[in-house]
This record gives sequence, structure tokens and C-alpha cells, in this order.
Amino acid sequence: MNIIENTADLAAFCEKCAQHDFVTVDTEFLRERTYYSKLCLIQMAYPGETDESAALIDVLSGDLDLDPLFKLFQDRSVVKVFHAARQDLEIFFVDRKIFPDPFFDTQIAAMVCGFGDQVGYETLVRSIAKASVDKSSRFTDWSHRPLTDKQKSYAVGDVTHLRQIYLHLVAMLKKTNRFDWVEEELAGLTDPATYAAEPEDAWKRVKTRNTAPKMLAVVKELAEFREAYAQKNDIPRTRVFKDEALLELAATKPADINALGKSRLLLREARRGAIADGILEAVKKGVNCDPRNYPKVDFTKKNNNKNEGLQELLKVLLKAMAEKSNVAHRLIATTADIESIASGATEVRAFTGWRYKIFGQEAERLINGEIALTVKGSSVTSVALQSSSGS
Repeated sequence: MNIIENTADLAAFCEKCAQHDFVTVDTEFLRERTYYSKLCLIQMAYPGETDESAALIDVLSGDLDLDPLFKLFQDRSVVKVFHAARQDLEIFFVDRKIFPDPFFDTQIAAMVCGFGDQVGYETLVRSIAKASVDKSSRFTDWSHRPLTDKQKSYAVGDVTHLRQIYLHLVAMLKKTNRFDWVEEELAGLTDPATYAAEPEDAWKRVKTRNTAPKMLAVVKELAEFREAYAQKNDIPRTRVFKDEALLELAATKPADINALGKSRLLLREARRGAIADGILEAVKKGVNCDPRNYPKVDFTKKNNNKNEGLQELLKVLLKAMAEKSNVAHRLIATTADIESIASGATEVRAFTGWRYKIFGQEAERLINGEIALTVKGSSVTSVALQSSSGS
């Protein structure tokens, strides 16, 4: 394998990559102590069997500029192949505001091809490449130099086996004519909104049983302050304060440092200084929020008009349709989708695109009383019901 530590070598390797139809890409990063991922290593390989067709790009080298890589990312004649690409794409988008174009995600393709829900790389290596992956280096410190031989072997394996996996999945997609299904999913991964972490929207990720508007107004302000502080200081939001502490603060609404000091769940560092000041200001803003500006609680409405019986029927139908089409059922519809449909919602992804063809339209027929579910052998199937007007 090539160990690339300077821009000239990276440019030469990317020129070789550009001569092929696709390249495989993976990254190693750290995020435990930072808000944004700290990129440590990029692995790449182009089609071939020799060690020279793969490279480990040491992004921590001071002599390395990634411009040749980003130029390759924009070369539309070369498909950039990832597995479970979301975090990788986020790193590149945050850094340069670009996405690899075009790109392919083998995890999504594998779900479309019937390999199961969120299938792991190791599973695909075993079932397609007939090889094994030594996972012992997976959670090592990738920022430490020099890298061990074991780390290098693990890292390069993440892109060399991926070549065979990609070609196998492409062949399956051509056979089943499902390329457009995959492309529909990939579009969401190249939408900048997917990676937006706007502080004013941070409250929507906080799970609270108390959805009273006044309570949510304080939750919103606290979550917004925490997100902005974490981003500015590049630290995990939990290092500012955890959700449990946020909810405690929203309930107790401390008005001064003395009251703040009585919190049971707040970290010691958050009881003074900039964090303490930010908390008190956020609580004050939330308490004094104009009722007309209270947070909208649309995300809680999924529990209104809850029809648990219909939910269970829809889950059975989903599983049956997933098995029939040989697609991972979670890719077709999530639990939240099922709950929304059972509550009467129609603007859900299960009612769009390819999902509608294999599940959404059957779900509509079930809801409208046009079909029933029955067991035939070991499988669940749907049967049409005669309408009363036709009897």
C-alpha cells in the first residue's frame, strides 16, 4: 500500500484514480472530545490487485494539502464508493462544503438488495468477498503516530474489499433494475440540510414528556445556547450539559447563580463562568418568551389519534411487503413512519417514490378496508375484499 504524506504524492495517486471508473473511499476519525469530527486518515483504492492500487492518506501530515482529493471528488467520470457514507460525507462537507460527485453507498445498496437492515461492512466482506476483517483496531486512537502495522492493515482492508462488494452490488442492481431506488436514497445524503445543525433547531432532539408550551420555550433556549456554545468551542454538547440537566434546568428555572448551584445534574464547570451565564440568560429568555413565539409542537402530534391496532397491522404488512420485494423493511418505512400513517398522516416517505409502489399503496388499501391480511403457509399475504356495492 502507499502511505501518502505530501501533496505531490497525493496528486499523483489521484491522477491514477481518475483513470478508472470508480474508487473506494473510507475515513478514520475521532469525535469523542470534539463537536466536529477530527479527520485522521483517508483510505482509498482504485480497481486492481496490487498494493499500489490502495493508499493511506495521512491527513495529519503537515506537508499535505487535500486539494487533489477534492478535485477527484468533483470528477464526474469517477464514482466514489463508500460504505455507510453519512459521517464521511459530513466531514468533507463541513471542511469544504462539497460532496463527492457521483458517489455510491454500499450499505444502502445492500439494503435494497436484501442484505438486511443497516448491514455492516464485515457482513458484506464475509458474504460477498469471502474474507474476514480483523476489527480489533476499529476503536484505536487514529490520531496517534506512527500507525501500527495492524492499524494499517485494518484501514486498507476497508477499501480493498469494498471494490469487490461494489461490483457485486452493481450487478445485482442491474439485474433487479433498482438503480433508481438507490439513487433516490443517495440524494438525501447529498442534501446540505442533512448535515445542518442549526442551534435554533437543537431543542427538537431533546426528548421530554412535558410538552407544555412554557416548558418547551425554556428547553428551546437552553438547547440553542448549548448547541452554539459547543460549536464555537468545538466540544461535545454533553460536555456543556447533558439532556437530563437541561430538563432539570427547564423545570427549576434558576434565576441566579445561587439557584443554579442547587442543580443536582449540572457539571461543576457549568456552575460558573460563560456556561453559567449562558444558562441563566437562556432560562430568562425562555421564561419571558412571548406566547405567540412558543415552539411549535408538531413533533408530538404523532401520538394524537393514536391507533395501536392499525399500527400493528401496518407493521405486519410492512414485513410482508419487505420479504416479498427482498428489501430491508427499515429502508421502506421506520417505526415513526408507521406511527404517522396510523395517525392519519399522508406526507410520509413511505407514500413516495419506489416505497409507494411496494408498500405505500398497499398500506392505503389496508387503511381503506380494501384488503385483509391472511397467512398462507409460512408467509403473510394480502387479499382483496369485495366492496359492499359489488355484492
